[in-house]
Amino acid sequence: MVRLFFITDVHASERCFRKFLNAAKVYGADSLILGGDITGKVLVPIVERADGGYDVRLFGKDTVVKGDQVQRAQKDLQDAGQYSFVTTTGELAEIQKDKKKEEKVFNDAIVSTLSSWIQLAQDRLKGTAVRCYISPGNDDKFEVDSVLTDSGLVINPENRVVELDGGFEMITLGYANTTPWKSPREVSDEKLGTMIESLASQVKRPENAVYNLHVPPLDTELDKAPAVSDEFTYVREGLGVKMIHAGSAAVRKSIEGHQPLLGLHGHIHESRGFVRLGRSLCLNPGSEYADGILRGAVINLDRGQVKEFLLTSG
Repeated sequence: MVRLFFITDVHASERCFRKFLNAAKVYGADSLILGGDITGKVLVPIVERADGGYDVRLFGKDTVVKGDQVQRAQKDLQDAGQYSFVTTTGELAEIQKDKKKEEKVFNDAIVSTLSSWIQLAQDRLKGTAVRCYISPGNDDKFEVDSVLTDSGLVINPENRVVELDGGFEMITLGYANTTPWKSPREVSDEKLGTMIESLASQVKRPENAVYNLHVPPLDTELDKAPAVSDEFTYVREGLGVKMIHAGSAAVRKSIEGHQPLLGLHGHIHESRGFVRLGRSLCLNPGSEYADGILRGAVINLDRGQVKEFLLTSG
């Protein structure tokens, strides 16, 4: 029997990533899989004041911190998936008026944090047989590719076939069909289908395959997302928010056509759950990274079948 622990969409939450690594021991996992959208979307300046304190906006509230509180504020932000940097009023003004400088500061924070995560994974898993698979998702900039290189126990399986313990083959693709957000790794659904089929054609034993595809299959319980207007506000329907299916027809077609053993998906944070498409079990553990809650899935594979699985939270 082989045990996998799968998560996705941690979006730079340090707390979630540390829990992910701890899960190897907690759940007795043979493989840890982080399926994309690993980087954050928010960069918070911590601005030096004349009185020795620092101004910082902590979760919507303007706050003044001093001494050890600065590091505490940075930790709280990082646990919630928000990067930060210490600066002065003058430096901040220079950064904000130059888009290239602003982007460089953001990219440096992304690369620095991810590099520290890779090193932490190496340190934590040293001396074990656990393999840790970390790949980018549609929200992750291409700058992360230089950090996500195979290094010992940490493997980037993106856009290739890797063999898991027990002879199970896994294909991985973090690209998404088009979204309103115009994220870095988006293509048409037709192109996405071509990319998936290129990988699927390399699998030697489709019946034992794991499809680690960031986007969930269309029109299932795994791809329900709030509808967004052209102004990037939620579309209202009655007393609530209108929900739509935002997954990929190409992903669904590939799974229904090849019938892999298991589909691992994310992308739609709100759609935690599982469905079966023929013999294929498809999972989306969901995401609550901003609250430091790790949503995951433990899956036992045995003799060419999914023996059992459990959606986890903690």
